[in-house]
Amino acid sequence: MIEESNTRVASPDALSRRMAALGIRETDLSESFVRSGGHGGQNVNKVATCVQLIHLPSGVRVRSQESRHQGANRRRARELLVDKLERLRETTVRKARAQGERERRARRGRPRALRERLLESKARRSQRKQWRRDPSE
Repeated sequence: MIEESNTRVASPDALSRRMAALGIRETDLSESFVRSGGHGGQNVNKVATCVQLIHLPSGVRVRSQESRHQGANRRRARELLVDKLERLRETTVRKARAQGERERRARRGRPRALRERLLESKARRSQRKQWRRDPSE
């Protein structure tokens, strides 16, 4: 890890490997530069150092203005985008797995002991209802 102005930035080759693993190409990204706000003085007021990235296939949007340097913000924006897409992918995988588990449990049916207990409780309830009935009927 390389440290640059209190911002932890991953090495470019690690970032490109992560992007390749997710199938993100530079042509899939829409990059725009705007003026930052906050600390940085005249530099952020005059120079478009804030980077906004949009991953066109998924519509995911990230923005980075942590550094006064546009290059550092470009790297950081790509890292944020990769992190966000990884989280989205993990979430969809987790949801699909949970849905499969729910379907599997629904198909499995009830265990024999549980079925027997349910039938016994139904029989007891039925007996109680019969006792409550009006004897004249």
